Amino acid sequence: MTSLPLPSPFEGSTVNKPKHISNRSRIWKILWITAILAALLLIFSAPVFGQSYSFTVDQEIAEVYWESDGSARILYMIVFTNDASGHPIEFVEIGTPNDNYDLGYMSATINDRTISHIAHSEYLSTGIDLGLGSNAIQPGQQGTVVVDLGPISGLLYKDSQGDDYASARFAPNYFGKEFAHGSTDLTVIFHLPPGVQTDEPRWHASPGGWPNEPDAYLDNEGRVVYQWYNPSANAYTEYQFGASFPLEYVPADSIQSSSLRLDLSALTPICCFGGVFLMILGIIVLSVYSTNKRKLDYLPPKISIEGHGIKRGLTAIEAAVLSETPLDRVLTMILFAVVKKGATKVVNEDPLTLERLDTDLKLRDYEREFLEALIDEPKKKRRSNLQSVTISLVKSVQKKMKGFSLKETQAYYKSITKKAWQQVELAETPEIKSERFAEDIEWTMLDDNFDDKTRRVFRTGPVYMPMWWGSYRPSYTPSIPTSAKTAMPTPSGRGISLPTLPGADFAASVVNSVQDTAAGLVGNLTGFTQGVTKTTNPPPPRSISSGSSRSGGGCACACACAGCACACAGGGR
Repeated sequence: MTSLPLPSPFEGSTVNKPKHISNRSRIWKILWITAILAALLLIFSAPVFGQSYSFTVDQEIAEVYWESDGSARILYMIVFTNDASGHPIEFVEIGTPNDNYDLGYMSATINDRTISHIAHSEYLSTGIDLGLGSNAIQPGQQGTVVVDLGPISGLLYKDSQGDDYASARFAPNYFGKEFAHGSTDLTVIFHLPPGVQTDEPRWHASPGGWPNEPDAYLDNEGRVVYQWYNPSANAYTEYQFGASFPLEYVPADSIQSSSLRLDLSALTPICCFGGVFLMILGIIVLSVYSTNKRKLDYLPPKISIEGHGIKRGLTAIEAAVLSETPLDRVLTMILFAVVKKGATKVVNEDPLTLERLDTDLKLRDYEREFLEALIDEPKKKRRSNLQSVTISLVKSVQKKMKGFSLKETQAYYKSITKKAWQQVELAETPEIKSERFAEDIEWTMLDDNFDDKTRRVFRTGPVYMPMWWGSYRPSYTPSIPTSAKTAMPTPSGRGISLPTLPGADFAASVVNSVQDTAAGLVGNLTGFTQGVTKTTNPPPPRSISSGSSRSGGGCACACACAGCACACAGGGR
């Protein structure tokens, strides 16, 4: 058995220095190296569509020291190998059985380098977050994470057999099957409390596929050890292990209550029935609301870690992602942007069909990917392609926000949205009002009340149609008579004939077109967004004992079978 911490698998290496080269040869060599590095930089900085976390856990050792004060010290050694096509593992989530721990007692390393970022996980219900920083496990690389969770209390329960024994169960860290694959050399070791005699403890039934009985021996402190070992386990299955020992070796107050009792005898039958009914109804409504809201939360939790200052220079579309604007509207905003630039036009509104116009325009990455998804790719793959575009956009915004304050940045772009509407509302003439709205329509769309505000601001008219409106909403162009066209002055002094509409009609056309386009792009919004969030913000574990990860984390559980929060089965043997 290998004890923790383990030595790093990475050894130092030496490189022979080259012999003397002439100055001219050295210059040419430097130029060639620079060119190669530049080419590699261009290759690896290109956007990767649908890139997700994909790795193997080659080895995992979990040691649990059950202490005489009733607490447990949990140590992990986990060896990750990141797939060549996987996302860099920048954060590791380690689940804890409960929140009865102190971060000050915890420590961790990555390849023998200290991990300084240890914080409460914002993703797991109970657990910690390890930020690997510059030591992130890059695609194709291996990394060994060693974690000491320190003492955690509240893990022991009365054994279900009814005798004077304490029951301790534990499930080592495991990961979502969508991220981890392959086999894992897995070892789980229990060090029972000091003083427990060899003939006193008993182990619980082993998980399926494991040896029926663990190895039993004494460690160097004379403590009874149970060791389970399976070289062909995997990192995405919950394996439960357990042992029981006499209660006399731990304090009585360290044993948790086996059940939760509610005393409703003081209530009248009618009041009791009504109260319980309302409580159950409230729980159901709250659960449904929380579940539906969760499906629309596509922003990664990491982006909410506070940095310093405002991230300026984001586009309206990027700011929309930052505020988690519904994705159907985000995609509609992108469509507005590429139409305004003259890169495309809508030739059919239902189903939405685009025609590429100017291929030489300089577009942003998400604009180019958007057009490729709607024009160059098969229509039957449109939905999945747009999800890939969105995932790439969300990850790009996350990267840009590193080191900046989410709260301050959101407030900053909210103020820009407010100013955009003010410029429209305070415009002195219908011509200027129309021009302001056409220029800043993406920013005004960031307003949650965009539909109502558009109807209110443009309830009177006339409104001058933007020059690009016919490329976006072709069905409206033929219906406008030539007599309604008016020369609208431009900064150059030349008048351009633009059609006009009554204000109410224009407002209705804008609102309806946004709603129709959004529906045509994504179909069912919840289903579309859920396809994005499973990569950018995967759902949390179904229970404390289930596990999944964005970047190599998981969830652990240690509990007894009677009345504990984990989904344990069976009891003491």
